[in-house]
Amino acid sequence: MKGLGALKLADGQVYPGEFIGTSSVQGEVVFFTGMTGYQEVLTDPSYRGQIIVFTYPLIGQYGISEQDSESRQIQVSGVVVQTLANNGLRSDLADWLAASDVPVLTQVDTRALVHHLRNHGDQIGTVTNGASPVQEQSNLIAAVSTKKPVTHQTNHEAGHIVCLDYGVKKSMIEALQARRMKVTVVPFDTPKLVIDGLKPDGLLFSNGPGNPSQLDHLIPEIKELALTYPTLGICMGHQLIAKAFGCQIEKQHHGHRGANHPVRQVKTGRVFMTSQNHGYVVQADSVQKSELDVAYEHINDGSIEGLFHPIHPILTVQFHPEAHPGPLEAMVIFDQFVTSILEQEVAYAGT
Repeated sequence: MKGLGALKLADGQVYPGEFIGTSSVQGEVVFFTGMTGYQEVLTDPSYRGQIIVFTYPLIGQYGISEQDSESRQIQVSGVVVQTLANNGLRSDLADWLAASDVPVLTQVDTRALVHHLRNHGDQIGTVTNGASPVQEQSNLIAAVSTKKPVTHQTNHEAGHIVCLDYGVKKSMIEALQARRMKVTVVPFDTPKLVIDGLKPDGLLFSNGPGNPSQLDHLIPEIKELALTYPTLGICMGHQLIAKAFGCQIEKQHHGHRGANHPVRQVKTGRVFMTSQNHGYVVQADSVQKSELDVAYEHINDGSIEGLFHPIHPILTVQFHPEAHPGPLEAMVIFDQFVTSILEQEVAYAGT
């Protein structure tokens, strides 16, 4: 159903457009700067509860394909674009959004909207056609996490990773499988005793939506787990591990969401472009008082992009090394993680 609509921000700004959908929605309004990758973004569980503004003026121009989805459904609450392509194909984005009951606001001055968000910050907004908005539940991680363990096998298995699922992307699992790792994805609140019973060689603390304070009650166990097994934390997982080891988390003025963020490895000075999606960051001053050291930093704003433990095999990154969508050079993070597991096994065998 099409008609007049608008995006109404919490600070009173209103951006009119053409509303396509059946119901109004409310969520945090954020923007994504990539030219491609809209399907991966829409299905990324990290975007659960958000209204996504695409900065590229034409979205949907190359359709959709089942293999590019990061989860089984569209995760965002709503979509705002300048122009929504309608290709008349079976793989048409507009039809997919409609079938998923995700409202779209098109014909919006997205350039002006993004300038406003950059100046005044990400904020709650409503994509509306005049009806009362549907609100997302507060515990976003519980909404996107698996409800039971799921194992993903691989050929010529070299190890076993247990993934704490805060909203894991399919491409993260595939990146580990490509490195001969079997992956068992478990619910976000799985007790350590159960994880121990799975006999993992390493742990992945995954990406996920919202504020990491949702899981403050699990922080002590997260630390215990990270100290027991070789650990990689990505995005939400990075923030939770940082909290577990004494760092503080703060809300960004406007988040990093796009496929072109430059990150520098502190030890080597190496720079690579990364894919990112987050609205919270580790407070830089708090790292000095924690048990962790800085591994990576954002070149543009100096924010913390990765941490490591000086004694234990624990590495965390704020960016998305699976690069889906995005550049591929950060995939080396998975190589480092798998190497830390294999080295641990060799050391154990030699004792």
